[in-house]
Amino acid sequence: MSGKRKAKVTRTTTETQIWAEVNLDGSGNYKITTGIGFLDHMLEQLSKHSLIDIELEAKGDLHIDAHHTTEDSGYVIGEAIGKALGSRVGINRFAHAEIPMDESLSSVTLDVSGRPFLEWKVMMPNSRLGEMDTELFKEWFRAFAQAAGITIHVRNAYGENSHHIIESCFKALGRSLREAVEIDKRNNSAIPSTKGSIGGKEG
Repeated sequence: MSGKRKAKVTRTTTETQIWAEVNLDGSGNYKITTGIGFLDHMLEQLSKHSLIDIELEAKGDLHIDAHHTTEDSGYVIGEAIGKALGSRVGINRFAHAEIPMDESLSSVTLDVSGRPFLEWKVMMPNSRLGEMDTELFKEWFRAFAQAAGITIHVRNAYGENSHHIIESCFKALGRSLREAVEIDKRNNSAIPSTKGSIGGKEG
């Protein structure tokens, strides 16, 4: 990994042991192992389309179900990105991406505000994708938003295939993150807020 905006995070509980490293100024390289094939695939999409290098290794209580590993991987990646952002000087901050995948169309609008919030308007036809319950994707996005300090609005306009719907959501998150965390060439030495800092009730 190269660049200055990097962070490493380790999370260890009785349910999961997860290690991650991110580089915001990367090229979308990834090395991800969660033990959940479809989740790996989605996190790889996130890395590739955000251009954030992500390494993640997770070991969780998959003999119970995929819930803890899915949620905690969102916390760890989110925390690492939040740490790598630091004071958030010079970033674009706001971004929006609308991504099609075959018959499905999804959008992500976000504000790297320091204030975590998730608005989730996604309905999926199937209750499971591989070994995962589809309801777990909302838990991943919520954990990510909470740990990263990002306001995220996710909306699926339409779609019939649950795989396509959720993949378009992750790709849209990747593209919007790419824009939001990039340095604004016209305003690269200032915090993009009238408060002079990012976080809190206003910003």
